[in-house]
Amino acid sequence: MDLIEAANIVTLFHGLPRAQLEALASIAVLKRAPRGQEIFQHGDPADGFYAVAQGKVKVFRANPLGKEQILHVFGPGESFGEIAVFERGEFPAGAQTLADSILLFFPRKAFSEAIRKDPELAMNMMALLATRLRQLVRKVEEIGLKEVPGRLAAYLLALGQEQGGADIRLDIPKGQIALSLGTIQETLSRTLKRFAERGLIRMKGRDVALLDLDWLERLAQGERFED
Repeated sequence: MDLIEAANIVTLFHGLPRAQLEALASIAVLKRAPRGQEIFQHGDPADGFYAVAQGKVKVFRANPLGKEQILHVFGPGESFGEIAVFERGEFPAGAQTLADSILLFFPRKAFSEAIRKDPELAMNMMALLATRLRQLVRKVEEIGLKEVPGRLAAYLLALGQEQGGADIRLDIPKGQIALSLGTIQETLSRTLKRFAERGLIRMKGRDVALLDLDWLERLAQGERFED
């Protein structure tokens, strides 16, 4: 995968003319990162941002005791760490690969100059930051207001939308899913089992069939899951 091919995957750059895409590719650095590699730590200097061309990356916060909360998992076409473009500060969270990944790194200074030259790119960046804000509000709502069954139902439905159907595959380990939902793996496994026993889903390994979309939707909207 070359730089232009990788840059063309990035949602942030959709709609840009070929010449601008080539210009952005010229300032990017292609990085290959195996599963489990740390991209940056909370507090590291924010000297640029990243985009995922291939693989999965989690962005997370951890307390001094090592308890972790996944803020978001990014896949192909998505970018992360964009705060670096607008302020010379530190990354407010850490990032680590969940699978063998190919990443693009865009240095802050060079990308800021590209934004100044291209209003369409600037508008794309504003739209992306608005999406990030919605994601953060949704995460706070789910963790603070919903119980684990509701969070899990919302996650499964979102995965169904992403993968294009009711037959989905858990694309990251259950332990990481649990962290992203603000719970532990044992609770996640118990809830999946309860969903299967009540006919909401059918599971075989990491493959999940969503059988009762209406009930899952009600749970995702906050209805209690009674035994």
